[in-house]
This record gives sequence, structure tokens and C-alpha cells, in this order.
Amino acid sequence: MLKDYIKEISIGDVKLNNNVFLGPMAGVTDIPFRKICRKFYPGLTFTEMASSKAMEYDSKKTEKLLEIMPGERPSAVQIFGSNKEVIKNTILKLNQNEDIDIININMGCPAPKLVKNGDGAGLLLDLKNVEEIIKEATQVSQKPITVKTRKGFDDTRITAVEVAKICEFYGIEQMIVHGRTREEYYSGKADLDIIKKVKENVGIQVIGNGDIIDVESANHMFEYTGCDGIMIARGACGNPWIFKSILDGQDYIPSMEERYCIILEHINQSLDYDKENPRQAMLKMRKHIAWYLKGLSGSTKIKDLVNRTDDIEEVKNILEQYFKKME
Repeated sequence: MLKDYIKEISIGDVKLNNNVFLGPMAGVTDIPFRKICRKFYPGLTFTEMASSKAMEYDSKKTEKLLEIMPGERPSAVQIFGSNKEVIKNTILKLNQNEDIDIININMGCPAPKLVKNGDGAGLLLDLKNVEEIIKEATQVSQKPITVKTRKGFDDTRITAVEVAKICEFYGIEQMIVHGRTREEYYSGKADLDIIKKVKENVGIQVIGNGDIIDVESANHMFEYTGCDGIMIARGACGNPWIFKSILDGQDYIPSMEERYCIILEHINQSLDYDKENPRQAMLKMRKHIAWYLKGLSGSTKIKDLVNRTDDIEEVKNILEQYFKKME
């Protein structure tokens, strides 16, 4: 049973209430979205991925990405980069922030603009550099370091086990494995065999990631791979209730009223977060609204109407009228 796999875990001296995490997603896991997801009790939430190079230049935009909201602890930030000295300097800065509990290094993002610079999944083409980065990071960090990686760069370069062994050697206690190669992006099915293989080859915590969308897929990830925890990313988009479902062991279907209230709360949180640029907040919310409405009767028309206006009050009115008809 799924409930048998849900447990408290620790990363270093950081204790987590459960082992079901919200994964970092660029352009998605900002503070408003994390606030919504936190209502359903994930054990850990991550900031959006932030550039270590931008941190070196004191980028205000990047610093905002790494903000931790009140009540979000334990907290985790995710950084990326391919220069060990830059990453070291970033970690030295993050050491000074008492709101941050865990630092995660991204070694799996498939975005072309990162990969061409050797960042993200591009690191998987140079395991010597991976080792140097991990060595530097663990030497200077005053906070637990974790690593997120993929199965490999492509089917000819499967590196997850090698990366895990490097992590273990340098004292990293946890790594997150997404069961796809960089070349697969998010297509096809996540390979659970590689996650299982990583778990069988190292003694550190392994968090399974990929295609977890409901109770059944969460249970299968735990049962098949023997992983120590799971990370949910795209499966939480428009479905923050997934954490409640998994923790309770049965899929939770929100009422139309609850769904509407969450959307409205999310909109208001986004407007408050981006209060200096309400149009930007509304543009960000379009994708979230589309996810919340996915699969609902007549939602295609509503999504189209929402995407045609920048007026937040008009958007709220469109949604109010739609959900009144759905009751």
C-alpha cells in the first residue's frame, strides 16, 4: 500500500514531514504556486532554477527566484551552472541566508540554452566536471547539498549510476533521478529501471521523478524502484491536490467550488507577488488557469477567453460565470 511508503526523512540535519516533494520548474514554481501546493502538505518545495553565474553578478531577478516565503521551511533552492568556482561562490552566498535549508544542484535540465553552455543536462557530457563541482560544493556548503539529474544525455550515454556514485563518494546524502535522457526531454515514458538501478548501486537516498500523476503512478514508483521518496513536477500543475491524494493513499477529486476557490486564490497570490507588474502576473496565470481547467466540460472556450484579455477583473468574471454554470 502507498501509505506504507510515506515516511518522515532527513537530509543532513533537516527533517522533513514526508518524502513527497514538489519539484522545481522554471517559470512555474514561483512563490504563489508553492503557496498553493503547500496547502496540501508536500514534504519539501523547491524554488525555480536559478543561474549561479547570475548570482555572481548580484542579479536582483535571480535573487527574487531564490526567495523563501514565510512558513515555507524546510526549504530548498535549485541552482545551475558548469563552473565550479562560480558555483562555489554562489553556495558561499547562500550559506548566509538562514531561510534556505537545502541547496540542490541541477544536472538534468534539457533546455537548449543551458545545454549549449554545458549547464543542466550538458554536465552529463563531462563527468569529470560533475565530480569537480560536487567536490567544491560539498567542501564549502554549510547546508545539505542534493543533486538532480537524468538517466543520461542520450541512449548511448547513460550516466545516472556514475553520477550517483560520485555524489555518494563526496558525502551527498540524496539525489533525484528523472527517468528520461536529455534527448527525450519529456516525451515517451520515464524509465523506472534506471531509478531502480541507481537505488541498487548506492547507499544514499534516491528520489524518483517522472510521470507521477496520481496515486497509482506514485505507488508504482515506490514499489518498483525501491526509491526513498518521490518528486512531482508537471503532475502538480493544475493539480496541487495530488499531494493530498498521495499522502492519503486515494485520489482526491476537488469539488467545482474548491477548484474555483483555489484558482481565485492563486490569481490573488500572483497579483500580490507581482504587484508592481500586474500584467506580468496575469500572463503567468494564463498557463495555470489552463491547467486547472484541463479536461473540464466547455473549458476550451473559457481558456480562449482568458487568453484574449489582460484585464484581471474580466478574467475573474469569466471564471465566476463558468463555475456557476458548472455547479
